[in-house]
Amino acid sequence: MHTGIHADWRTVPRELLRLRRLLLSLASLPLALLVAGLLWWLAGPLYAALGLVPLIAWAWGWRVLERNWRSWRYAERADDLLISRGVLWRELTVVPYGRMQLVEVVSGPLERRFGLASVQLRTAAARTDAKIPGLVPQEAARLRDRLTELGEARSAGL
Repeated sequence: MHTGIHADWRTVPRELLRLRRLLLSLASLPLALLVAGLLWWLAGPLYAALGLVPLIAWAWGWRVLERNWRSWRYAERADDLLISRGVLWRELTVVPYGRMQLVEVVSGPLERRFGLASVQLRTAAARTDAKIPGLVPQEAARLRDRLTELGEARSAGL
């Protein structure tokens, strides 16, 4: 992805894609079976083919999730953190270290099962709050510690 900004970009681990595909499958595949079963029972086998609609959505979502996963990147620069994401609508968030008020590592049960954690950033302006999902816990902790240290140093200098 070309952002026009020179930085050493880092990507998020592939495990995030695996987790999101699992969630997609857990939602879409049972829905396809339910729709097909109900339509078969209520209207007959011809209408049961409409159960393919959730399967088509699943196949489309499978590909879209990979493109979205590839779009996530972040870069630490001297004065700010850059977070880039998005395929159709690309978004670049610039978080100045001096504006950070809270940096936390969050990991729900599924994220922990996949060995992932997210870094959540809160800033003085709500519009620049940001999140980096799907990091390995060691990288999330390292990034949290570094951002906290840089944030304290920059805010002390204001």
